[in-house]
Amino acid sequence: MPQQRKNSWPLLPFTLALLVVVADRISKLYIQHSMSMFDSISVMPGWLRIVHTENPGAAFGVLAQGNATVRSVVLIGISALVLIFVASALWKPSHSFTAPATRLALALILGGAIGNLYDRILRGTVTDFVEVYHGAWSFPAFNVADSAITTGACLLVLELLWSHRKRLEEHARVIEK
Repeated sequence: MPQQRKNSWPLLPFTLALLVVVADRISKLYIQHSMSMFDSISVMPGWLRIVHTENPGAAFGVLAQGNATVRSVVLIGISALVLIFVASALWKPSHSFTAPATRLALALILGGAIGNLYDRILRGTVTDFVEVYHGAWSFPAFNVADSAITTGACLLVLELLWSHRKRLEEHARVIEK
């Protein structure tokens, strides 16, 4: 059986996180330099458009109102704590964080958190540009980092549910014997 290099495994999630950060930065810079604020381009008429917005709040506009200084301190603090937790879970994984799907989920969350934190620290707002809508209904605009965080969080929940189900099935087999 080929021996896996121990040092390469921790770097794979960080590489994925870096790719998310790069994709996020490139997409945001493109929008910032090629579109005026609130300009929009229809991608799928009636469903999807690219629109340049700046979000002072958290994901999907949460906390967009209120004192800007307090909001920034709170959002930067929360983001920093998430970054520390996720990076440490990826670097020195405990038993809970060794499954490949879990590490993939954490890498996506890490990359997205870094992408949005970068904007928040340097600009005070986060550039959002993907808007899903239909008729009068519109989902708040989002970006690559938001997509990575959401995908990672959903994958993490699915992995946790799957692993819990597997443990329950194993427990049931033990009881049957």
